[in-house]
Amino acid sequence: MDAIVATCLSGLELGQPQRFGNLVVFPLFTSLDVGPKYVTLSEALGEGVLEVTEVHESGSVPELKIANRGKRRVLLLDGEELVGAKQNRVLNTTILLKKTSETIIPVSCTEQGRWSYVSKRFAASGVVMSPRMRGSKSEAVAASLERAQSFRADQGQVWAEIEEMSASAQVRSSTHAMRDVFSSKAGELENYLGAFPCLPNQKGLLAVVGEKVVGLDFVSRESSYRSVHAKLARSYALDALLERREDGGKPPLSQAKAFLEQASQTREKKYKSVGHGWDHRFRGENLVGSALTYRNTVIHMAFFSSTASERQERIARARRRREFRGSLEQRLVPMQEAFLGPEQAVAEEDMEMGLQDLEQTE
Repeated sequence: MDAIVATCLSGLELGQPQRFGNLVVFPLFTSLDVGPKYVTLSEALGEGVLEVTEVHESGSVPELKIANRGKRRVLLLDGEELVGAKQNRVLNTTILLKKTSETIIPVSCTEQGRWSYVSKRFAASGVVMSPRMRGSKSEAVAASLERAQSFRADQGQVWAEIEEMSASAQVRSSTHAMRDVFSSKAGELENYLGAFPCLPNQKGLLAVVGEKVVGLDFVSRESSYRSVHAKLARSYALDALLERREDGGKPPLSQAKAFLEQASQTREKKYKSVGHGWDHRFRGENLVGSALTYRNTVIHMAFFSSTASERQERIARARRRREFRGSLEQRLVPMQEAFLGPEQAVAEEDMEMGLQDLEQTE
């Protein structure tokens, strides 16, 4: 592992655990507070110095164009969602944008059922993709970098996991939008968020659901972490809400320490970042991670628990749901064409009941 990342990892201090339901969060601290200054995506958009658009009028699913008109660098976090234009997207990797620059950034679609303009520019959704999905996406991006030096994710896999998440949340979205799942659980997520306040000098968090470490995020500057804390906390809370793992009882300090030790022993590959610095990719046994370094500083790093068997099972469940939905639609569409009014509503109800029956058998 690169010495810069290893030093940062070894210097992390676990704060007193915070708990709500089946989620335990350890605030992360470090005495290091050096490196370049920057602002976050939300801050730059709020100041009106950042403009995010489709790459051209017809659009390109895996790319967006972002113009930084300001005189400060801007941090875009892996998994942050942008909404608007032709469809919602998430960042495939963490990027530190250069001052007064235009950059083509790699993204993935999180709204499968829409490809039409609702606005010319994108806005921040206030959502970060769940850590479970970020871990899967990180593995796909690492494979793409190794194969083709490209920050591409597996778009089909992203859609499948959104489908699976929507099913777990029992949310129906007309455009299969990831954001709709977060919106539907807003009240419950705020209950979680109230238990995890951002503390003075905090620069990250490590989350445990039940007795399993889900992952961690670290940001180099305290003020920048404070700006993204709420959406990161909601992201981890959504996984906890949907996982429904049992509360492990006492705070799992030993698991948290073991996870940090595991992360420090991962294998690494290093690539030039889209913006400033270097993009590091890490792989270990049941663990995946990434980091952005610039000027001998870890700007952002994230590690997630990830096993191939769990990921493949989630994707298989999503695929079964899609196939079942497709077979129902083939049978119900003729009914909807032949009948009007209440009969169509009955058809939609039958489809939903069938999907619920499928879930109960899994």
